[in-house]
Amino acid sequence: TYNKYLIFEGISVDESGQQHYLDVNVAYRQACLNAINYMTKFGYSPAQGYALLGSAPVQGHISGIVDIPNACATLWLPTEIFKFDINPNADGP
Repeated sequence: TYNKYLIFEGISVDESGQQHYLDVNVAYRQACLNAINYMTKFGYSPAQGYALLGSAPVQGHISGIVDIPNACATLWLPTEIFKFDINPNADGP
């Protein structure tokens, strides 16, 4: 069990900017893409970030469906699986 997480959020707006009414699948995909993009700042390739999300003990949550027209989903990435500090700080990312 992990105690510390870095949380990424996505809403139901796709990469092209199209709104998908309360679509939690789009929201979760956006949360995953946000996590992958964040990991590239630490030297991971997008493919490595994708593989890490597929094998790490991440948690996915439907975080809100009351803010019509947006659904909100979050991906919780345990920070304790890394051998370095992946948290944002004053030095970046």
